[in-house]
Amino acid sequence: MTSQRTYHHGDLRRAVLTAALDVIAAEGPGALSLRDLARRAGVSHAAPAHHFKDRTGLLTAIAAEGYDFLSEALADAPDLRERGVRYVRFATTHPAHFQVMFQPELLRADDPHLTAARQRAGAQLRAGVSQLPDAGRGDDSRLAGIAAWSLAHGFATLLLSRNLNGPLADQDPEEVFRSLTELLFR
Repeated sequence: MTSQRTYHHGDLRRAVLTAALDVIAAEGPGALSLRDLARRAGVSHAAPAHHFKDRTGLLTAIAAEGYDFLSEALADAPDLRERGVRYVRFATTHPAHFQVMFQPELLRADDPHLTAARQRAGAQLRAGVSQLPDAGRGDDSRLAGIAAWSLAHGFATLLLSRNLNGPLADQDPEEVFRSLTELLFR
């Protein structure tokens, strides 16, 4: 009688995602290797490929999850300013997701989960712009949305790259962001 040895990891998909997020946060997405992630999870080097196929699949899953988290974070914000604050908060609480989400060359653009998650997050951002009075968004609400997104994304990126450490000193970044929006969107 031959016995076949199998393993049960639990939630291997989540374990690989978590390990990948740790690597990205510490070293960036360029440092990712499915073989290394398998070693960290204590499984065969081929096991992660069952869930993600390849490195691009893993990064796409991270980006899709990030867009899901971002959409949830923006969902019940009362106005555009608070959506921006939540965008910045998302970036600082999920820096590895944020880093991957906006690097399309790393992702499988036609992935249905990524596409749907990106559309949900985009709809949440556009909803904030649509709440602005006509005078506050100008003639083209699409451009107002790009301006708002640029402000939140740029501020979050500068914050994550520590370029605002000196200028902000000990100020709360969320309060500083609220002040910036007041300067631009009155």
